[in-house]
Parts: sequence; structure tokens; C-alpha cells
Amino acid sequence: MREAQQNTLLLEASDGILAARAADGDVDAFEVLARRYGPLMRVFAAKLLGSDVESDDVVQEAFLTAWRQLDRLAEPRAVKSWLMRMVTNKAIDRMRVRKQHDDIDDYEPPARSSDNPERIIEMRMQLQALSTALTNLPDEQRQAWVLKELGGSSYGEIAETLGLPASTVRGLLVRARKTLMHEMEEWR
Repeated sequence: MREAQQNTLLLEASDGILAARAADGDVDAFEVLARRYGPLMRVFAAKLLGSDVESDDVVQEAFLTAWRQLDRLAEPRAVKSWLMRMVTNKAIDRMRVRKQHDDIDDYEPPARSSDNPERIIEMRMQLQALSTALTNLPDEQRQAWVLKELGGSSYGEIAETLGLPASTVRGLLVRARKTLMHEMEEWR
């Protein structure tokens, strides 16, 4: 009975209390945090990566890293944004690795019977140009762009995830969009 009551108290505890307890080695507190934010992290990683399988791996890596580094978390109440920033970084790392190993020529988008081969080749070239343009963006601009355009995050969420002021995020997105528009001009 006492254990059930303690579990109920943990479920109702604030993020700050759970993070502080987990930093002290309380596995049950960490498990509550994982259950509380794991689904959000998984959906977010899936949007960034475009893969449910990879998103599970990224979230698991983020939680393993979080468990090891919880004692370094300066503000336990900010554990949600800290976890989201961690999953973002892990997803971006995964995209970098994928970029080094995947050949864009191997990607074949599903073709409708009305699509002709020229259109398919044009789409491939366009995707390759976008991929190259994104790769050439500075890291913070690329991260902000991916979070906004692929992840659907708000400016505030991006600022929290990247640990930057919202005004900086706006500037990063303006520069990223301007660069991408310039780089993709011939595809308009």
C-alpha cells in the first residue's frame, strides 16, 4: 500500500522534483520523466528524421545520455526543454551520419502513373539541391529551420530547445530561408 502511494506521489510530482530526485539516483523518478516526455520526444524525433524506427533509437540515446548527465542540469524545472534539446541534438547527429552514408540517388519517391520520367528526375535533382543547400547552412540555422519547417515548432519552442533567445531564432530562420531561397532559385 505504501509503495502504491509513493508511486502516485511521484506521478503527481513536478518536473523539478523528479529531475532533482533522478539526479540523486532515483530510478523511479527518472522513469516518471521518461513516461511523461518520451512520447513527445518520439513524435518530435520522427518528424525530424522521417522514421519511426530511428526515432525510437534517438529517444533511447537521449534518455541514456540524460541519465548520465542529470547531475549537470542547472535548473531541474527546465528538464522538459533540456530533454527536447537533447533529442534534437541526437536526431541531428543521426541525420549527419545518414547524410554521410545515404546516396540521394538511392531514393525513389513513389511515382504516380501520370508522372513521366523527366518529372521524376527533376524532382530528384530538386531534392538533391535542397539537401545540399541544407547541408551548407551553418549548424544553428539548419537546426532552427528543421525544427520550424519539419518539426512544426514555434519560435519559443525552438528558442527553448536550442537554448537561444527567440529574437536570435527569428534571425536564424530569416537567414536560413534567405539562403535557401537563393540556393533554390533555379528550381522556382
